[in-house]
Amino acid sequence: MLEYVILFIEFFKTGLFAVGGGLATLPFLKAMIGKYTWFTAEELTNMIAISESTPGPMGVNMATYAGYHMGGIAGALTATIGLITPSIITIILVSKILDKFRKSKTVQNAFYALRPTSAGLIIGAMLDVFLMAMFHLDYWNVDMRKFFNLPAIGLFMIFSIFIWKWDKIHPIFFIIAGALLGMAFSL
Repeated sequence: MLEYVILFIEFFKTGLFAVGGGLATLPFLKAMIGKYTWFTAEELTNMIAISESTPGPMGVNMATYAGYHMGGIAGALTATIGLITPSIITIILVSKILDKFRKSKTVQNAFYALRPTSAGLIIGAMLDVFLMAMFHLDYWNVDMRKFFNLPAIGLFMIFSIFIWKWDKIHPIFFIIAGALLGMAFSL
């Protein structure tokens, strides 16, 4: 029972501070790897792939997956409810308050400051996923100050330019191509 309370609290904290959506939950999930035995770094990478490939919000999918992995259906419900509860509370409070302070310079500045914070969390999470997926690097156990991989950065830049230039292609084709390349490289 105590483990479910801890699971709820961890995902509540994740939901409260992961500003920016599903990818912003990754630093919190990464921190859970070192504290608990709920999942490994490799399982986290699999959670990301599954959560990105299934319908629904990525953060909720990952919480459900992690919770299920830890404690079955009860764990899945506990983690998911823990993750979404802060959002529900925040949306209710913000909707009540925002109408009164919509023109406030302080409120506008607060929302403006959240943008780079969200971007930073997402970029950090993207780097984690990229290194793990492309190089099977156990990034979670590496001191990044000692790691600087020029080929990885180059590949990422080429891939980013390719995606940017081919933005008319439906994303499902990139998902299928990624899955096929992954299967080909694993053989």
